[in-house]
Amino acid sequence: MKIQILGTGCPKCKKLTENAQAAIEASGVEAEIEKVTDINEIMGFGVMMTPALALDGEVKSTGKVLGVAEIQKLIE
Repeated sequence: MKIQILGTGCPKCKKLTENAQAAIEASGVEAEIEKVTDINEIMGFGVMMTPALALDGEVKSTGKVLGVAEIQKLIE
């Protein structure tokens, strides 16, 4: 599974990355985290508000920082 964090590197984007890492560790799921910072690539996902989270290329959340438990529900 590939978890993509879409954002330019703002504090919220960094927090979402930390939460995603914690969710992976807590659930024991095999996943890699990829940070997507290029604005054109982010727009290619149809995302207008960051941070956003995508699983295997499918956007699951935009404009907010999901908590660890919320991310765990998405990846399990």
